[in-house]
Amino acid sequence: MEHASVKYGNGFHVLAGNARSQAASMVIEPGESEGGKDNFHKGADQWLYVESGSGEAIINGHVHPLRPGSLILIAHGEKHEVRNTGEDRMKTLNFYVPPAYTRDGDERPAGKAE
Repeated sequence: MEHASVKYGNGFHVLAGNARSQAASMVIEPGESEGGKDNFHKGADQWLYVESGSGEAIINGHVHPLRPGSLILIAHGEKHEVRNTGEDRMKTLNFYVPPAYTRDGDERPAGKAE
């Protein structure tokens, strides 16, 4: 059993996880973005939940609006970028299955456990 408190610091932070799944928080400042047109997770699906703020997720070239309460699934291999188009910080809670990052926030190769 693992327990963690959700804290929204600046940027991306791994919160908790095991060999099968992982949780992380991400804060994107107004006008900023994470990812990009060539960004994808080699071996992990990503669930992204918007706690606060607004923006858009661009997944395989399609724009999806984001607002508090939005929940989207970004499947492994889908190219994606998350943009804050609002005036406030956008806070997201993210779940990766299997884990996509090391505890330090470095991306893992596809199919590799820590």
